[in-house]
Amino acid sequence: MTDMINMQIIRYGLEQVADEMGYTLVRTGRSTIITEIKDISCVITDARGQTVAQAHHNPSLLAGFEITMKELTSFYSEDDLAPGDVIITNDPYKGGQHIMDLYAISPVFHRGKLIGFVGNITHHSDLGGVAAGGVAGGIREIYLEGLRLPMVKLYKAGKEDREITAIISNQIRVPDRTLGDIRAQVSSVMVGAERLDAMFGRYGLATMQKACTDLLDYSERRMRLGLRNLPEGVYEGEDFIDDDGVNDRPIRVSVKLTIKDGEAIVDLTDSDPQAEGNVNATLAGAHAAAYYVMIAVVDPGTPPNSGCYRPIHLVTRPGSVVNPVLPGAVAARTNCTQKIVEAMFRALSQAVPKRVTSGSHGQITTCGFGGKQPANGERFIYTDIQGGGSGARPNCDGRDGQDSHLPRFMNTPVEVTERQFPVRIERYEFIPDSGGPGVHRGGLALRRDIRMLADNVSFARYADRHKFAPQGLFGGLPGSKGAFVLNPGKAGERILKSKGLDTLAEGDLVSVRLPGAGGYGDPRKRSPEDVERDLRDEKISTDSALRDYGVTPGAISN
Repeated sequence: MTDMINMQIIRYGLEQVADEMGYTLVRTGRSTIITEIKDISCVITDARGQTVAQAHHNPSLLAGFEITMKELTSFYSEDDLAPGDVIITNDPYKGGQHIMDLYAISPVFHRGKLIGFVGNITHHSDLGGVAAGGVAGGIREIYLEGLRLPMVKLYKAGKEDREITAIISNQIRVPDRTLGDIRAQVSSVMVGAERLDAMFGRYGLATMQKACTDLLDYSERRMRLGLRNLPEGVYEGEDFIDDDGVNDRPIRVSVKLTIKDGEAIVDLTDSDPQAEGNVNATLAGAHAAAYYVMIAVVDPGTPPNSGCYRPIHLVTRPGSVVNPVLPGAVAARTNCTQKIVEAMFRALSQAVPKRVTSGSHGQITTCGFGGKQPANGERFIYTDIQGGGSGARPNCDGRDGQDSHLPRFMNTPVEVTERQFPVRIERYEFIPDSGGPGVHRGGLALRRDIRMLADNVSFARYADRHKFAPQGLFGGLPGSKGAFVLNPGKAGERILKSKGLDTLAEGDLVSVRLPGAGGYGDPRKRSPEDVERDLRDEKISTDSALRDYGVTPGAISN
């Protein structure tokens, strides 16, 4: 019992260290994607590179540490490392996510002995590539997506390597801001290293190492027990990416999920071949999707670490959309990883219908605007990420206008956006009728209209669900599809591709309309009081109340 108590005390201490690393990164970062959206996460590993604690930030970024740390511990021996070293990398083919996501990892020593690593991963506003922001869809090769860094020591024994910094600076559009964000990552891991060393000093080497080993085993036991409590069987699901930004045809993501003997096999081998455009999922992203779903469905309280991943086995086919080979491009990989999640939930709905949600917006809409400030000619890059509708749940409606599955992104306030960038946000609102009708309604989508106050602005973006609507479950109806509309209501109005790169003029307005989410259950069985409440809140129209729910507006209140 004493060991279990120690383990839990140390577990929460390690999680607090990881969270403090995240707070340090957010406070010292310079770009809104860090300071507002919080597209970051932090991790602590043991000396073998096994994850023992994660911060409560973006779960989609963390599974990559499993692959990245295997690469790192193979590449560097303990003799190659010293206190104050900071290793950076962003290679999607070595455990990375996409090029805009940069890892910073530092070894931690206690009394001269390597005791573990602390690391973070951060989405940057710019790391080179064809377009400002690095998020242009439809790119065919990874070499065009930005600066792909192998594992390299940016800091050696606490001192920044000016030559590496110069290489990075030479390849990016706003070096001061990007380098400031990278140095924020460095400050974060330095805080983590100091705090982890202090924990080892407080509890002792033997106690800390045993607690970490016990914690991994504890998570494994919980995951195996949870899997044994699921109905054994083989469950299948699929979803579709609209297109790859190059070819106008859908891409299938297929899952065969086997639950047996306290283990799960997530087989993605029947998914389509890798795409020509950059919607391919990295292996890190595919693993993150599989781990996320299984933890969420099996035992959400399991400490997320390398132990709970042990009973989950991912099977892929090299050269497929879920495991591309060079020179496959991957910047828009979330279009695919989200479909893995959606397909897995659909498969699991056959086994545990009360533990899954209906189809969510199932993608991540990421936009990068780049140009020059009219006042002084300085370059700017405005990267924003938008959330759509969250799938309806077995016992309640989906969450309106929130990110769902994997990332856990935050909102960029209008005031912050307009203060920093030459844009004006003219509308930011929910879209009525965008949530799929059901006993429980799907979450509403968001609309954000962005007016350009500068000329010759690049507009890079990737999104999805513009062709395939989010699906409902058990009689629930689909949610709305998304769209990018240029200059709505004007003579030059046109629909833009969901993945691409365009140039905008001063005065142009881009209306970003996110997908909604599917409903859960037969909408005709929805409580009339809930329908009336949605009418009062203007979440649904009178036409939808009558057509979809069979409720005459005003009938209840009268």
